[in-house]
Amino acid sequence: MDAWTEFDHAGGFRYEVVGEGGSSYIRKKVLLAALDGEQKLWASREPQRASVTLDNYSFQNGGSTQDGLEWLGVTPRRKDVLLVDGSIFLQPADGELARIEGRLSKSPSFWTRRVEIMRQYQRIGGVRVPVTVESVAHVLIAGRSTFRMTYEYQTINGQHVGDPQPHEIPKGGHPETAPVNW
Repeated sequence: MDAWTEFDHAGGFRYEVVGEGGSSYIRKKVLLAALDGEQKLWASREPQRASVTLDNYSFQNGGSTQDGLEWLGVTPRRKDVLLVDGSIFLQPADGELARIEGRLSKSPSFWTRRVEIMRQYQRIGGVRVPVTVESVAHVLIAGRSTFRMTYEYQTINGQHVGDPQPHEIPKGGHPETAPVNW
């Protein structure tokens, strides 16, 4: 699925699906549900519910990783579909968030169970933003489902940072072989 998304404080979070392929069941129950969930999060004006803060997590020092990042174990202080029970990885020079991985502390729906997730971040246009999200979930009826979302940015805080283009989904393409960009 390709979707253009936009967020501003006046209009909130909006999306438009511009390309689809693969299972309609997965698109409706997982992908569109994720977009709708993000829309609701921003509409509620509560993005801090997902923040990596002492209000949301307890932290355990894990040391350094082989790729030079600092590792912290994180345990959510409450069950929430926005919180991850797992690990965060930070750049040692400045503490910048590089990656979060683990299991969602609460299932997002009756249909989607045990979701393992990995989010990667980069600084673009002076702002730390997500660049990829990968997950493996157990979806009722459909079974094991893998998901990969990549972000490409056109503007961040009014600054032009790129020129994303929709990707063509191969005819008869499958989600695991077709690029997914939001």
